[in-house]
Amino acid sequence: MVAVQQLRFGVEGRGEVSALLMRPTKARRLLVLAHGAGAGMSHPFMEMLAGELAGVGVGTLRYQFPYMEERRHVPDAPPVLTATVVAAARAAAEAAPGLPLLAGGKSMGGRMTSQATAQHALDGVRGLVFFGFPLHPPKQPGTKRADHLVKVTVPMLFLQGTRDTFADLKLLRPACAKLGSRATLHVIETADHSFHVLKSSGRSDAEVLRELAETAAAWAEGI
Repeated sequence: MVAVQQLRFGVEGRGEVSALLMRPTKARRLLVLAHGAGAGMSHPFMEMLAGELAGVGVGTLRYQFPYMEERRHVPDAPPVLTATVVAAARAAAEAAPGLPLLAGGKSMGGRMTSQATAQHALDGVRGLVFFGFPLHPPKQPGTKRADHLVKVTVPMLFLQGTRDTFADLKLLRPACAKLGSRATLHVIETADHSFHVLKSSGRSDAEVLRELAETAAAWAEGI
């Protein structure tokens, strides 16, 4: 059984945003899960990922950033985004006391979670999970977006596809290596930034979603 509860929580200076708490009966931990830049918490990818995570004992708190709550297209400024991450982690701890917390998200949501962690240290969060870390914009290779990760003291899991145009693995691998034992990189062959895989891979997108969830759950058991 999986219970789904609609919540709202406040973001300093920006009013309230919506959230969805999905908690399986035998949840072992809770992942505070942020959406990407172009789609909110109810995007099919986010819903299916939350479902797969629930199947392996990981509850989720999905939530909206203020710009998405207000149906605007341009993301909020980084200070607003990181403040939302901090507030979401606090809301998760209050909604599911006793469950170990993880935090992370899809693309921009994951990066903002890591920035919030580097700046504030999220109370109770034991590790970060990135579903497609956006190391750089497409066709603009660079590693500046990873500079703040040295200030993150909790373990980090990077789930990346080999066709992800937002993260050249030739740059991401050494960036992870610099973080030492805190960083784990799990590569999914032929997956793009949305974790779609080529037909030639012999796998379906649903199978990849299951792999994302199972990998995250297994990694969390070891931290």
